[in-house]
Amino acid sequence: MRLDARTKLLNPKWYEGMLSHGYEGVRELSKRLVNTMGWSATAGAVDNWIYEDTNATFIQDEAMRNRLMNLNPHSFRKVVSTLLEVNGRGYWETSESNLELLRELYQEVEDRIEGVE
Repeated sequence: MRLDARTKLLNPKWYEGMLSHGYEGVRELSKRLVNTMGWSATAGAVDNWIYEDTNATFIQDEAMRNRLMNLNPHSFRKVVSTLLEVNGRGYWETSESNLELLRELYQEVEDRIEGVE
């Protein structure tokens, strides 16, 4: 998992290549994160730093999260909900401030998808 995270999910060459495909690239990034959660669930094989670095790269970076939300709000919502789920299942320990930001972002993207102003 460490190698996979470094070569794909957290590798700027990989995720920038994916994001160059726009909507579909964000979907692919979301699928990879869901698969990572699957490895946590089935094998306990995902270190906490993988989720922390994923959060730092795609959520804490405001420019990146806005980019993801604009390219594909549905898949961005899945990224956010997956991070909340991995924490809820006990696979990722993070700060309450990270969790609060994720909850706020979930509501924001949900409102955008539903057309709520």
